[in-house]
Amino acid sequence: MGETTANVLVIDDEVGMREGCRRALTPYQFQVATAEHGVEGLRKLREGRFDLVLLDAMMPGMSGLELLDHIHEQDPDIICVMITGYATVDLAAQAMKQGAHDFLPKPFTSDELLEVVQRGVEERRRRLLLRQEREREEEARQLERTQQEIAKIDAIESRFMLVIVHELRNPAGVLKNYLQLMRAGYVDDDEWDEYLEKLDLRAGQLLNMLDDLLELAHLKGDAKPSTFQAVAAADILEEVERKLRPAAEAKGLEFDVRIQARPTILTQIGHLRSLWTHLIDNAIRYTPRGQVRVTLTEREDQMISTITDTGIGISTEELTRIFQEFYRSESARAEVEVGTGLGLSIVDQILKVHQGRVLVDSIPGEGTTFSVYLPLAPAETDR
Repeated sequence: MGETTANVLVIDDEVGMREGCRRALTPYQFQVATAEHGVEGLRKLREGRFDLVLLDAMMPGMSGLELLDHIHEQDPDIICVMITGYATVDLAAQAMKQGAHDFLPKPFTSDELLEVVQRGVEERRRRLLLRQEREREEEARQLERTQQEIAKIDAIESRFMLVIVHELRNPAGVLKNYLQLMRAGYVDDDEWDEYLEKLDLRAGQLLNMLDDLLELAHLKGDAKPSTFQAVAAADILEEVERKLRPAAEAKGLEFDVRIQARPTILTQIGHLRSLWTHLIDNAIRYTPRGQVRVTLTEREDQMISTITDTGIGISTEELTRIFQEFYRSESARAEVEVGTGLGLSIVDQILKVHQGRVLVDSIPGEGTTFSVYLPLAPAETDR
């Protein structure tokens, strides 16, 4: 055995057998502990670290066969050697089936015991090396997966930053061009008000984009269901209606809000306000004439809200992209020159945080309906 030691536990109800094994193994640098019965043996296994167990097959109370399963629950790689004075083929087969590594019939000599224990300890070392190798391989695979995920995230962030820079450069570039024209004297006095209005429009676009980016970043990074509270949804919809009604009436649109139920949901008030603001504002902005209708109801365990307009509509191809960040369709750009392209991305992220969903039905040139579904608050949290 050289300089290497191993820890052996002898579980046997015969004191002579326990002490005999101790005396036979100690000179060969084995650290030997003993237990009189199964309960004591399991306790010592929990308290210490053992490489091999010499286990009497027949003991009062808990037999060696019964102990095998409990021992391997604590350490699946530990070596168990059954010792018995009633060796049979059936007993040996059952012991091996339950995980015993070897079988030592009584009576046996010190040399026979030493040989069996040395084989068992070598097997124990082999198993531990295999376990370490498997753990290293799993760590390597996990590290590779983590690195791949980090690379994907870095690539996504890089693309996102490029898009942000591109989108922000557009209104910033227009602002600078207008200012250069005005400072160089290319704008007549009677055109200044027109150019100031254009400057104000582009500055507003830039600020709106920054506000939407901040909101989207907050939703992706900090929004947690643990911060939600029970909110009366109809109150928030009525607040958004009052805010947006002037814009609808200024375009001559019929603006109809029908509250058919007053559900309570778990949310942050700002999330629900933002969701309706973006959806209803879009409906008003992209509806040249006709009406915008909003409904609120509940069914079973869900709040349902629909936002329907008679506006420009969305093609089937565009429907697959409308929730992408900064996406604006050609028809949307033609109808409204400025926009952030982030409103529906914010709506989509809010619904993800709340485990909700949205369905979109649209016909180009005829209009669009967004149907939003959010889970109701549990009954005990209703206000």
